Amino acid sequence: MLNELILFAISVIPVVIIGGFIYKKDQDKEPKRILIKLFLGGIGSCILTVIASLIIEIFIPFFSLDASKLDLLSLLIYVFLGIALVEEFCKWIMAYSLSYNDYHFDELYDMIIYCVFVALGFACFENLFYVYQSGITVGIFRALLAVPGHACDGMFMGYYLGLSKISSVNNNQTLKRKNILLSILVPTITHGIYDYCLLTEKIPFIVLFFLFVILMYIFALRRINKVSNLNTKFKYKDKFCPNCGNVVNSNYCPVCGRKNE
Repeated sequence: MLNELILFAISVIPVVIIGGFIYKKDQDKEPKRILIKLFLGGIGSCILTVIASLIIEIFIPFFSLDASKLDLLSLLIYVFLGIALVEEFCKWIMAYSLSYNDYHFDELYDMIIYCVFVALGFACFENLFYVYQSGITVGIFRALLAVPGHACDGMFMGYYLGLSKISSVNNNQTLKRKNILLSILVPTITHGIYDYCLLTEKIPFIVLFFLFVILMYIFALRRINKVSNLNTKFKYKDKFCPNCGNVVNSNYCPVCGRKNE
């Protein structure tokens, strides 16, 4: 029983610490109910990833192969498309669907918080599985590497999703689409580099892994500090429905029917 409690603590404590840090940096605090919803969405994205991976393996047998037996080029494709892209896209689906049109989303840092909480939900669920299966040592390594890694991926995703919202409310659809793409592409690349360097199990790549992780942590912390201090609301050229995000030009939203206060 004691051992199980220790494993649970190792799995959950880093998630709580990072989530608390990200939340504390927000000058205009987001409602806790939204963050809980996003955290649960992150758990849902983990389940969605498993389902998507199983379907992909059925139609593309290559992604069901043992990664340890692949050459470096095959492993590159396997990691970036079969792992990183699938996981980050599933997180993106949850973050976008649960928060992009929420009326509380009115600052760039808001979406960073939202995406990090989705990433932490994913990391927490994944952590519990791996730590209970492999033990305390794996839990410690994941607390220092995997959980912060997921959070950094969430930060990148949230930053570009936030920029896409700014572009949207200023009616720049080209820039919006570009940042939407980057909100999936950038975390996929960082996640892919992380996993690829580890899965090669070769010393030069392991050294590169630690250098990459250190630089990613530094960059993410600087970006969080910079964006969290902006404290500027979006400037809307049009009125937006607080319920569904649709542009409203009358007293009622033409999509969901909500009264425009």
